[in-house]
Formats: sequence, C-alpha cells, structure tokens
Amino acid sequence: MADHPPGDGRTRLLMIDDDRKLCRLVTTYLDPLGFEVTCAHTGPEGVERALAPGEPWHAVLLDVMLPGLDGFEVLKRIRAHSTVPVLMLTARGDETDRIVGLEVGADDYLPKTFSTRELLARLRAVIRRSAFSATGTGTPPPPAEIVVGPLHINLDARSAALGSTPLVLTPVEFDLLASLAKARGRVKSREALLDECRDRNYDVFDRSIDVHISSLRKKLGDDAKEPRFIRTLRSAGYMMLPPS
Repeated sequence: MADHPPGDGRTRLLMIDDDRKLCRLVTTYLDPLGFEVTCAHTGPEGVERALAPGEPWHAVLLDVMLPGLDGFEVLKRIRAHSTVPVLMLTARGDETDRIVGLEVGADDYLPKTFSTRELLARLRAVIRRSAFSATGTGTPPPPAEIVVGPLHINLDARSAALGSTPLVLTPVEFDLLASLAKARGRVKSREALLDECRDRNYDVFDRSIDVHISSLRKKLGDDAKEPRFIRTLRSAGYMMLPPS
C-alpha cells in the first residue's frame, strides 16, 4: 500500500489512543496547522485504520497502553505491511519501553507529558525524514542508486532491496542505511549518524542509533560478529563494508 497521499495541502495523521480527551486536544491544536487528524481508540481499530486501502497516512501517533492490543503489537502489525512513520506515546516513558518500541519499528518516542510544540516538532521531523515526491509532470530524472554487492539502495524512491528481495525499512533505518552506504569504507560516528538522521532541535535517546542498527542488521540478515555489510568499531561508530 502507498504510505503517503497525493499533495492535497493537508497532512493526514492517524492517532491511535484511548484517551479521548487527549485526542480532542491534539486535534484542536494540529487542525489549524494543516493536519487532518483521524482518531482510533482501540488496538484492533487502529490496525484496521492504519492499513485500510485508500486511507494513506503521513504519520501515526500510537499509544503504548491500548485496549484490545497493546501499542507494540499494533506496531508489529503495521510494520508487516507499511513503513509509515510512527511516533509512539507512553504515560510511562521508561527506557525499556523506549527500546522495545524502537526495536519493533517506531521512528520516535514521546512521553505523554509532552508539550504541543514538542509534539509538532517531532511529527514534522519524522514526516520530513520519510517524505518523498509523489507528484510532478514530465519524465522523472533517473534514480540515484547506491549498490553495495547485492544491496541496492534507491535514494530517490527511498527504497532498498537485497538481491531481488525488497527491504521493509522504517524512515530512520533507511536514512542510516543510506548514510552508511554513501560513506562505505569509512567510519561514521554515532554523533554523525544522529545529526544526519534526527532533528537537531530536540533530544534523542542515547541508545537509539544502536537499536536501529540492530534492527537494520536483522533485516539485512547481517551478523555483527561476522558482518557482510555493517561493522561496529568499538568507541568509534559504524562502517558499511565495501564489497569484497
């Protein structure tokens, strides 16, 4: 399914949260800023709306504590079919929840004590990282592609494939993969990767890069001990290995 609608001037946001008062507050705040907010209040309803044909979303706001299915299970089911950016919300905000959410495929995490300005900044950041042009006329330019052995990365389409198998990557995972591939053979520090893949105007989680790299390795079928693609250099960062 397509994750992004044609440019209709509105940013379509799905909010999956059983706190109806919070949903109303978020809707009231975001509506004049160009967001069209649709709310679902249970886990199963959220999955159905997130994956419904003809209802593409720019982003999903997903609560961890939901009736029917918890947010982690909802995210797993969304990620099985879609790479739509997902910003998780939690009333708890502890490190374990953050790490689990990132491992499952969340693009960012926000405790429910957030300010509306912080919510807006993070939403814009995850949408910006995943945005691609779906409009235009005439003949499109040839895609920019990076090839690392069997790995093909199309920068224009923001897609990647291992051999003939497409990879389902989150926006952050794609940005990490592209950044490492562009610098293949050279070490990229965690700080450099954070600067490239996160918005600089808000805090990020210390372990987020490591968690995303771990998830990316799994999707590449890579082994950290005997890597084909991504090597960890202790205290230095990560490096995309050139083809052997």
